[in-house]
Amino acid sequence: MKKWHLIIDVEKCENCNNCFLACKDEFCGNDWPGYSASQPTHGHRWMNIQRKERGQFPFIDAAYLPSPCMHCDNPPCMHSAGNGAVTRRPDGIVLIDPQKGRGQQQLVKACPYGAIFWNAEKNLPQKCTLCAHLLDAGWKAPRCVQACPTGALSIVHLEAEQLQGMVQKHELEVLGGDNNPTRPGVYYKNLYRYKKCFIAGTVATGCEAQAECAQGALVRLFKDGQMIDEKVTDAFGDFKFDHLTCRSGGYHVEIRYQGHEKIESQFELRQSLSLGALWI
Repeated sequence: MKKWHLIIDVEKCENCNNCFLACKDEFCGNDWPGYSASQPTHGHRWMNIQRKERGQFPFIDAAYLPSPCMHCDNPPCMHSAGNGAVTRRPDGIVLIDPQKGRGQQQLVKACPYGAIFWNAEKNLPQKCTLCAHLLDAGWKAPRCVQACPTGALSIVHLEAEQLQGMVQKHELEVLGGDNNPTRPGVYYKNLYRYKKCFIAGTVATGCEAQAECAQGALVRLFKDGQMIDEKVTDAFGDFKFDHLTCRSGGYHVEIRYQGHEKIESQFELRQSLSLGALWI
């Protein structure tokens, strides 16, 4: 059977919060019987955007991670719920019944992604429904996807075999990796921008008073004595290695540039790292 899957491209998210606002517009003050009670104006972020900065001056980037309910194949909230308050539909959407869920505050702690919020006024746990009431009415996408101006959010309705082909083609990942026991139904593209680290620097010649950018320098990255990647510096003498595992050691770079002796630099990679100017 076809299932709904939200696809999130971390590289395209600019933290505009249009998805968050569209969710508020759809659910604040609006009850959708059988799907959800109205969302409170404040405190809930059914589409929560997490933020992370990587690196140090002058090599810094920011990544944004939209985080809704993961609509898991094996949802912990469903196992924690009493009275059948949480159901997983055949199309993959996980819902909290707005009547049966009342008083079941344990569902908030049951979610490992922090995607369930407590509505104290209604005595009810609540979360993203993937706008199931709209999809069931024939809409092609939930409000968050419609409101995204950059294409960071998209949704697919696919058989399992079709989904796996898409995962391989676009190198999609789920939070927690392939062995995550909750088996999330939300997939991410370019997740390395949030989860991985980079090493960057600038190769220069001369001295600080009369520096020149070393364009075309060969920079090789080694891990535990084995070369794992190489880059050629750009017109500004800059290089950058990404997709690296944080909190790991045994790295060094080797730099070769025409007419100059080779230089090397060793370091530990606890977080994304700017090596600054490397003089050759």
